[in-house]
Amino acid sequence: MYFFRLVRIPVLLTLLYTTQVFSQNQPAKPASSPAVERFDRDYELEATMLGYFGKDGARNPTLKANKGDKVRITIRNGEQMTHDIALEKLGLKSKTILDKGARTSITFTAGQSDTYYCTVPGHRTAGMVGSFEVVEGVISDITIAGQVPLKNNLPLNLSFESGSLKDWTATGDAFTSPLYDQDPSPVHEKEMHIGYEGKYFLSSGGNTNYKLTGTLTSVPFTVTQPFAAFRVSGGALQDTRVELVEASTNKVIFQITGQGRATLQPVVVDMQSYLNKEIFIRIIDNETGISQIPYIPNDKWAHINFDDFRFYASRPSFPNELKPKDIIILPPLDPVLNAGLSGTEAAKAMTLPRGFKLTLGAAEPTIIRPIAFTIDWRGRLWVVEGHTYPVPAPEGQGRDRILIFEDTNGDGTLDKRKVFMEGLNLVSGIEVGMGGVWLGAAPYLLFIPADFKTDKPTGPVQKLLDGWGTQDTHETLNSLRWGPDGWLYGNHGVFTHSNVGRPGAPDSERTKINAGVWRYHPTRHQFEVFAEGTSNPWGIDFNDYGHAFITACVIPHMYHMIQGGRYQRQAGKHFNPYTYDDIKTHADHVHWVGERGPHAGNFRSASAGGGHAHAGAMVYLGGSWPQEYRNTIFMNNINGARLNNDQPSRSGSGYLVTHKPDFLAMNDSWSQWLNMKYDPSGSVWAIDWYDKNQCHSANPDVHDKTLGRIFKITHENDKWVQADLSKASDMELVNYQLHTNEWYVRQARTLLQERGPNKKVHKALKEILAKNPDVTRKLRALWTLHVTKGITEKELTDLLTHENEYVRSWAIQLLAEDKAVTPETLKRLAALAQTDKSALVRLYLSSAMLRLEPAQRWEVLEALAQRAEDKDDHNQPLMVWYAVEPLAAVDAKRALQLAEKAKLPKILPFMIQRIGAIGSEDSKKLLREYNDRLGKL
Repeated sequence: MYFFRLVRIPVLLTLLYTTQVFSQNQPAKPASSPAVERFDRDYELEATMLGYFGKDGARNPTLKANKGDKVRITIRNGEQMTHDIALEKLGLKSKTILDKGARTSITFTAGQSDTYYCTVPGHRTAGMVGSFEVVEGVISDITIAGQVPLKNNLPLNLSFESGSLKDWTATGDAFTSPLYDQDPSPVHEKEMHIGYEGKYFLSSGGNTNYKLTGTLTSVPFTVTQPFAAFRVSGGALQDTRVELVEASTNKVIFQITGQGRATLQPVVVDMQSYLNKEIFIRIIDNETGISQIPYIPNDKWAHINFDDFRFYASRPSFPNELKPKDIIILPPLDPVLNAGLSGTEAAKAMTLPRGFKLTLGAAEPTIIRPIAFTIDWRGRLWVVEGHTYPVPAPEGQGRDRILIFEDTNGDGTLDKRKVFMEGLNLVSGIEVGMGGVWLGAAPYLLFIPADFKTDKPTGPVQKLLDGWGTQDTHETLNSLRWGPDGWLYGNHGVFTHSNVGRPGAPDSERTKINAGVWRYHPTRHQFEVFAEGTSNPWGIDFNDYGHAFITACVIPHMYHMIQGGRYQRQAGKHFNPYTYDDIKTHADHVHWVGERGPHAGNFRSASAGGGHAHAGAMVYLGGSWPQEYRNTIFMNNINGARLNNDQPSRSGSGYLVTHKPDFLAMNDSWSQWLNMKYDPSGSVWAIDWYDKNQCHSANPDVHDKTLGRIFKITHENDKWVQADLSKASDMELVNYQLHTNEWYVRQARTLLQERGPNKKVHKALKEILAKNPDVTRKLRALWTLHVTKGITEKELTDLLTHENEYVRSWAIQLLAEDKAVTPETLKRLAALAQTDKSALVRLYLSSAMLRLEPAQRWEVLEALAQRAEDKDDHNQPLMVWYAVEPLAAVDAKRALQLAEKAKLPKILPFMIQRIGAIGSEDSKKLLREYNDRLGKL
């Protein structure tokens, strides 16, 4: 009967755009014809970030050949993005292509099975990887018989071969005229291959009518065979899917979407549990694909294609089978309630937790393009307007300016405004104190001496450092902030390459940085990289214990930055080639959904926090908000238009950071808060670079040049105050170290640092350090003693026996501040390495060793490497390795002995690798002797 079909399924060849097998019997070409290279296996695949695709829709198909076959694999770029193809074992790599439609190939002789993949960083992880198999025998076809389901002994129209929707019921618009008999179809793009069976296939709208929605439901029918198969394609979207439903219970027993491609692929369903039961098919398209975000195009894959439902007596085998586990389904686009609001409307649109309110402090034209800000000791906002971004102006032609704002009556409106300076160029960070204004403005770190009584510069702009890169102008030096130790801290992005030093300094006196945290001492004028790695961090802050946290983009977002640490990088390599491994995120979560990588989750990740892009970092220590927020870190989620709130909790030597409910929703896709800080009242101010374009572009025309906002968040506990700590006496500034609001603590500490050493101040601070029961107050006193030069090495050494781990840890860091310690102190540190019970203290010891000359590190590191309790710690094994690694060049034999005794993972294999990298005859001999010893065990 006609309702059976024999389907010939090529095992290999249907995977490919073209497969040519040339035999020796082919007629010879005329001598005058150009030679044509012949291949036994000639494959062509389409390359996208989702994978490599064959013409029949197979994702990362297994490519097969017989041993000795001459093989060519060609990729055609399916998108405007860099791609290539490489063979892992063979070490063969194609050229890199960029343009959509471009092609590149690799050719080789099949000798062994291998893995093909894309070498562009991150693409293999995203799914661009497949198998190449060398097989024996003929690569042949198999034959499978399928049966059309029956009802009342008549075949059902489940493959639409009647040219109608007979046996189906449609609702909505998507299935009004859904049958097509052309390939490519009139509702799909011309280059798309559908690959349907018979005369017709069904689509809910294709790429043309993707906005249509509806449901198509078949009549119930009995399951008569243990397996079923049908063909499906279209969007990998939650609301475009095919369901098989048990008729008696209305229970969905199987569902699948397309995988974001037009080519129909077979899906196999195990029906053994439903034999002799009735089911029906439901084809759903509830996705319009309409984007509510101005610069994000509509999703043309918001449709579903279907064809050829059949039963099978045994499980059919399809080389291009589509399996649910291989599809990365995207949830619907997040609803965007607003876009392009006025400042007043934007403030009203936001939603906050109970007890909080938000007010508009300023909006355009009063403030335009606020890119960075800080708050001074009077509670005033110093805001940079970034008119030059994204293209630096020629020297002397900058257009950025610094504005000073003040709320004079506490109503949340910044009613007083003045201009401090104009004509600046590409400013990306600002801090005030220590006699002036500090600016990050690549290629410079600038200082402007100032009279803060008149708010005017008292001299020309000083170029403290130069060599800051501008290759990627949204990854320049940023987020300037005073650290508890009196240094000026800042961040730096991965795609900007800086070689920092004093103006005119040679390379030998410069420091390279292209990702991480740096710091600069305001009086000693020293620059150094504090920690290396991450991606494009744009926010740094310190918790109650002086521990630094940053927020990052694209890669996982949260890092506890340890002095000397090397962290996961978005791209590029660590400057030290012997790093071998780096510290990963301290968060137990990411803020994007799905497994397609961070970018695929943009505007679909509200359930996880909004997306991968973050700006700003504020550890709330303002004192007046509910206790649940203290020491939690806030960051703006740019794509998600919301404030994320994460909770760092102590874990081992550092922290585990968990996700708390999002704090605030802007409900406005143009909102782009870049930073937040709390003020003397405990309220929080935020700057908003309000712009429809949320992504950096070197093209200045894609950014709006007329908008900007400043908002204020207050809790009902906040009490507005007017403050001016510059008028406080030294002793009053000391007493502010006990304040519940860290704003007072930090401002008072910086003022005392600027005023310099004072014996009365030192005496009072030492009283707090000795007698205050709160360790956070002890730490504040210790830090202020340090910045005012009020504590000696002996006093710090005495603190190594302090009962509190935080005090001991900070004593270690401050002892190593100048990269040298006395022999006596070094002995004390070695004793701590052997006996201290705190993982935090041991972390600070490994960090301190990185600042000492390698020859001084032996005893401390030999002890730390044997602390088995740290073997599973998130940070310590790698921090010890970073400190141990240089010892291989000092004494390779002793370094290997250290590694052999180590209880921490990776120390031994890394040390063997490091000694091998020396490449000398002595190092080779040492490793041979080690191998000989192993052989005798």
